[in-house]
Amino acid sequence: MAGAPANLNLAGLSKNDYRGNPTTLCQGCGHNSIANQIVAAMYEMNVVPENVAKFSGIGCSSKSPTYFMSRSFGFNSLHGRMPSIATGALFGDHRLKGIGVSGDGDSASIGMGQFKHVMRRNLNMIYIIENNGVYGLTKGQFSATAERGLSLKKQGVNPYMPVDICMEALVSSATFIARSFAGNPKQVKELLKAAFAHRGIAVLDIISPCVTFNNQDNAYHSYAWGKDHEEPLHDITYIAPRSEIILEEEMKDGEVREVAMHDGSTIILKNLEQDYNPTDRFQALRVLEEAHQNNWLATGLIYVNPEKPALADTYNLVDTPLNRLTDVDLRPAPEMIEKINALMF
Repeated sequence: MAGAPANLNLAGLSKNDYRGNPTTLCQGCGHNSIANQIVAAMYEMNVVPENVAKFSGIGCSSKSPTYFMSRSFGFNSLHGRMPSIATGALFGDHRLKGIGVSGDGDSASIGMGQFKHVMRRNLNMIYIIENNGVYGLTKGQFSATAERGLSLKKQGVNPYMPVDICMEALVSSATFIARSFAGNPKQVKELLKAAFAHRGIAVLDIISPCVTFNNQDNAYHSYAWGKDHEEPLHDITYIAPRSEIILEEEMKDGEVREVAMHDGSTIILKNLEQDYNPTDRFQALRVLEEAHQNNWLATGLIYVNPEKPALADTYNLVDTPLNRLTDVDLRPAPEMIEKINALMF
């Protein structure tokens, strides 16, 4: 009797079951690399695509959900309004895991209000910002994350200080904050796995170069600058709940830090040049400020708090998703209607 094909995961799916339509983005766009890592991460985690809902706003980044997990639910919303659409949908079916994909223009400008509120509400969703510092879809205007002094063709010189997505998430009480670089696919994939295991909002600010409008060697969102200035806080490895933890070599005391996630999985962080504790919010603030002062691209898991309940967990919801309840389930009992009428009249 032949066994299961070797390319099927524990959900019985092949990697092709996690792909989407062919990309229409520019060749070399960092967004394509991120979509590929989402496909790989979800395949390796044995995620059932129908248990995921994808959300996006407007921009090049917001086209990305088309290019992965075509079997999942999806909603392309208005500019900057992705968080409110996702909040409603994930309340309607709290069993789903959300993956929201946005851009620096979509989140850090018109969508900043929605970004801040979905952080403090701790919606159970991965919130990916594909950050290229430019409005690529409308031909290359400065976005709110573009560095001061950036010079772009036909735009002149940017006079404003940039918005730091991770800093904004941290001060808004997000419970999982990470930064990565599309040119570092291994780190992106491991962070995606850790974010998926986190129950609550998981912000991934991924520097994703725009090869058409903002890829000069000295631009802070370019491939060249990212490769030269990336300062990983640690090596990160995601360990699934029932996987045996095997370290490749014996680690020295204090070299490895484990972070237990809500679902029983574990993140193994191997510190590189500093003893960094991602559960220390004050230390996270310091690292972000140091990175800003020194023009470092600090990448890795910056902060995590697995203890705070997710939004749906703070409400007394029934086990059946709200969108699956019938009229009979929702209609008050006759005696309750009589009681209410008696109180009113």
